[in-house]
Order: sequence, then C-alpha cells, then structure tokens
Amino acid sequence: MTAPETGGTGSTADPTTGPTTDPTAGPTAGSASGRDASAEAAAARWLTRDDLRAGARSATGLLLVAPDASSAFPLGSGDRAEAAGLTGAALRAAGVGGRDRVVVALSEPAGALWATAAADVASAAASVGPRGRMRLIHALSALGATTLVATPTGAMDLLARLHLEFLLDPLDLGLRHIVLTGEIASKRTLRHLAGEFDAHVTEVYANPFSGGALAWRAAENDPLTPLADGVLHLASLTKDVLRHSEPSGVAELVITPHGHSALGDAVLRTGQVVRTDSPASDSPASDSPASGDDTRAGDPGLPAPAHTVGEHVLVRGVWLSLPRIEKALAKIDGVSRWELTISRPGTLDTAVLTVTFGRESLVRNPMWRGRIQQAIQGLTPISLGVEIAPEIAEAPGPGVLTDLRGHHLGRDRALIV
Repeated sequence: MTAPETGGTGSTADPTTGPTTDPTAGPTAGSASGRDASAEAAAARWLTRDDLRAGARSATGLLLVAPDASSAFPLGSGDRAEAAGLTGAALRAAGVGGRDRVVVALSEPAGALWATAAADVASAAASVGPRGRMRLIHALSALGATTLVATPTGAMDLLARLHLEFLLDPLDLGLRHIVLTGEIASKRTLRHLAGEFDAHVTEVYANPFSGGALAWRAAENDPLTPLADGVLHLASLTKDVLRHSEPSGVAELVITPHGHSALGDAVLRTGQVVRTDSPASDSPASDSPASGDDTRAGDPGLPAPAHTVGEHVLVRGVWLSLPRIEKALAKIDGVSRWELTISRPGTLDTAVLTVTFGRESLVRNPMWRGRIQQAIQGLTPISLGVEIAPEIAEAPGPGVLTDLRGHHLGRDRALIV
C-alpha cells in the first residue's frame, strides 16, 4: 500500500501544537517582505491534510472536520471570528449587502461557516447543503434568496436542471449574486452563469481545510485578490521552501495562518497547484530564492488553482482519500488492482471505481461486488460507481487514478517536477 504522501520533508510534530511549545516555531506576525516570509517558512512546520488528520485526537476548540474525517482544522474563538470576518469580506467583495438574502449550498464544514459570515453581512442567511436541486429551488424561493453560494459544478447543474427538467426560466429565481467556491471551475463557467441568471458572479478561493474565504476574483482570467496579506504563498512541490515556480511551470498554494491559535507557526500544503506560466501569474517577483521568491498573494498576479496533487483528489467539492480506498480494497480477498476514473462529462463530476480480480470465479460474483460497494460507501459521501473488469489479473498491481478532467497531476509530487 502506498504510504500517505507528506509533501516535501514533512513533519512528525503534532499539527495542533502551538508555537510556544514547538521548538521550530516561526514568527506569527505577518511577513514584512518576501525574504522574511522565506525565513519564516524555513523554520515552520510544513503540514499536509494527513498531518491535520493525525492531530485530530489532540486538537481543541471547534474542529472543522472534512466529510470523510481526512482532516480536522481547529478554531479557537479568535480564529472563528477571523474566518468569519474574511468570509464576510469575500461576500462584500462580491457585492452582497444588507438588503440581500443568502442561501449557502455547500458541504460541511464550509456551509455553516459561510452562513454564519453571511448573517453578519446580509439581512438573512441559511445553509441548506449541496444535495437536491428541487429542494434547492424550493429553498431559494421560500427564503426569497438574492444570493447563492455554491460550487461551480453545483451552480451549473442547477442551471441545466432548470432548463431541461423543471422548465423554469433562471431569471425567475431573482438571484442578483452568485458566489462560486470549493472547486476548479470549467472554462467559461462564470460568464455563462452571469448571462443566464443576469447576476454578478464571483469566484472565491477558500481554505481547503476549513472552507473559509481567503481570496477572490471577478473574472476567469483575473488573478486572485487576497483578503489578508501574507497568508497565501506559492511553494515548491517537493521541497519545504517558498518558491515562485518549478522548472515545470507549476507551484503549490500554501497557507501561512499567522496568528492562528494552534497553527500560527505552520505552513499548510493545500494540495492545490497553480500554473506559473499562465498570463495571470506574471509577477515582478524575482525567481531567485535569495531575493525572497515566495510570490505572496499580496503581490500582483497570483493565479487561481488549476490542478491538484498528492494522495487526495477533489471530486464535487469534497476531497477523496486515495490511500483509504487502497486500504479498504486490500482487505477484500481476490482484488488484485483497481482504477479510479474521474470525469466531468456534463455539469457534474463522476467517479467510477473499476476493480480487477485475481480469480475468474469472482468476476461475476454479486456478493464480491456488493462487498466492494459497501466498503467504498463507508469512505466518502461522494457517490462512486463500481465496475468489475471482465479480465482477471493474477499479478497484483498498484491502484491507478485517471483524471479525465485534467485536474489531478499525480500522487507523487517528485514525478511531476
């Protein structure tokens, strides 16, 4: 089984330990320059999603837990106020004000956080969850919503259902603002939704562990505008160092949550990758590490994520753990290899797990198919289709991820660079 990917040199320290007890803790104040940020990052704990999961048992405060418990992001009282404040700032940047009524259609833990922040900005806010388009339409109507917060695919699927199933005019919903977050949007999504709903559409980059807003943009080709200085940076995929880009033209977005009660000394690897060879990434920052080459979000030209990397893949706004799939299938006798295929044939992501058996007698055995389906259903709220390969493979092989969307670059960062 493939060991959980740790990214760079990693850290075995408790991810929830505060800076006062970690001997490698860096400063918790905002970076004054690129050189300062690089120095702080060199002394910090570099943590991944797996590290946040490992620290869940000792974490305190409000824990924002991923749907599959793959991470637990702790928030103290001050951290909660900060996260709500930044998310509220993103809503204001999207044009939401005191006369608006906001419906949030996101998975937890993001849904509650966005609704709480929206209640301080708009006249009313509610979190209704991401599932059920008819239910969402009813909620929008019943609450008199003027603003929808949803994933890009969720909003596009709502639009498609309005036209094809419900035979409703999108303009009848009366939405003035649509805020998209939590996914990598398909090309022309913002423009399409704006035209169909006659609404102002904004995309928000959110913390992948808490769901709270960190940056925003008003158009697909715009760079991200940060909501706070010194929080977002670009880093090497393989080394624990802030860097503008790799020779391959990609870099990983990392978060430095300065002032966080438990993670203020940490650098959080998001697993989200930007292309530094895109027009939006043009920046006056030097490419020399000695000059503080960290390309902070405060600098012009930080592009939005276009890819993901590592042992977790983003499907329908939820992170799916590949090692957990591997571990679950390893417990089922007869499974020799598997392939997870992710695509976006229409408006939504689809995920299909194809399992190859090592014995012919298992290929058409409904009991074994049922065992696989039950094992996978217990891992994630995402609906995964299960198929059985018609041919057997006696020799075991590694699990394979095939992302037809072109989003996930691979499980091993070193191979990408």
